[in-house]
Amino acid sequence: MTQTDPRRLIPRTDRLLALPAARAARGRLGDGVIRGLAREVQERARRGAIRPDQVESALLAALERRAPTSMTPVLNATGVVVHTNLGRAPLSAAAVEALIAAAGYIDVELDLRTGTRSRRGAAARAALLAACPAAEDALVVNNGAAALVLATTALAGGREVVVSRGELIEIGAGFRLPDLIASTGARIREVGTTNRTHLRDYVEAIGPDTGCLLKVHPSNFRVEGFTSAVGVAELRGAADEKQIPVLVDIGSGLLADDPLLPDEPSASTALSAGADVVTASGDKLLGGPQAGVILGRADVVDRMARHPLARAVRADKLTLAALEATVAGGPAPVTAALHADPDRLRERAENLADAVGAPVLPHAGRVGGGGAPGVPLPGWAVRLPESVAPRLRAGRPAVLPRVHEGGCLIDLRCIPEADDDALLAAVRAALGA
Repeated sequence: MTQTDPRRLIPRTDRLLALPAARAARGRLGDGVIRGLAREVQERARRGAIRPDQVESALLAALERRAPTSMTPVLNATGVVVHTNLGRAPLSAAAVEALIAAAGYIDVELDLRTGTRSRRGAAARAALLAACPAAEDALVVNNGAAALVLATTALAGGREVVVSRGELIEIGAGFRLPDLIASTGARIREVGTTNRTHLRDYVEAIGPDTGCLLKVHPSNFRVEGFTSAVGVAELRGAADEKQIPVLVDIGSGLLADDPLLPDEPSASTALSAGADVVTASGDKLLGGPQAGVILGRADVVDRMARHPLARAVRADKLTLAALEATVAGGPAPVTAALHADPDRLRERAENLADAVGAPVLPHAGRVGGGGAPGVPLPGWAVRLPESVAPRLRAGRPAVLPRVHEGGCLIDLRCIPEADDDALLAAVRAALGA
């Protein structure tokens, strides 16, 4: 008597793809993804990991687990508010709602009243100008580096950009300011030294080939001791004599001063001090989507908007919608995390610690994203064994703690209170409780 090979009992691919759940999944997953999942469970059955009669249920479970994106939501328990590796600023509820609204057809470049073409991003521009009255005009591009590249190209392409040696910074992923500027065709004219630059250094460097004076906020480091730098107001005086524009890159994107971060410049302050144009990132202290924000004099911003490069770096409809909602809406999550009440943070940490039998200790958070280096954000953290960290990162929801001095620290500053129960469940699962 011949025994039937159990592998012959494995359901065929066409039968699996015809299952109601597989057909329903086509609304969010492509045919190739669904077919790949079917083949994966078939292969598990061939290896003996599951029985042939379990293939269909295994496919249903795989379809339920498979999200349209491979990116995983993370609970940020590091205490670092603007965490570059986690996508920087989490969006506000208003910005998320705006993204959903903008996912379909939207009047991004259309005047519905007249039915004619309108200025792209007009609503985001209006929101920025309302939040920063010192600016006459605004322009949004796809990121902060693009804003600086567009500005230097439009103002000094083929000419000189005068900048202090102490401000020739390197930003994330190894990108260096001198390289970005050189890519525009402009030439860098370095003045001063690493630690000290004086007004006379700029004045002596200005010549017939000067395109602009550039001031960059060194947001990701601090130089202390025997130092000297030139403020925007002083640069304005030097530039006026030669009618040269002053460009200021503030980096982190504050529109107005924040008493919590006294050394972090804002767009309003820089413009009021005499900057012709200010560039910044939208996804740092501004708390919005990745974007480059350009604010300043109407004629200078218009010059940038008309430059051919502006088309290559323009922001898409999703960015424009989310940025408008961030600026015009309530406090963004970044703002809430920065100004979180330490007493409430301690209370939440103690609730978590009591539930899992762990200690609470003082823990200073950080702004992150290159903003306000060295400025501590007083708070609290739950200390777990270091061995728990990999299990937290691999859990659902994924939790990113801070591993420090042999411990796994859970700082709740950047975790919404609505997620406290999910965090507790994740910690218990990681502890095996």
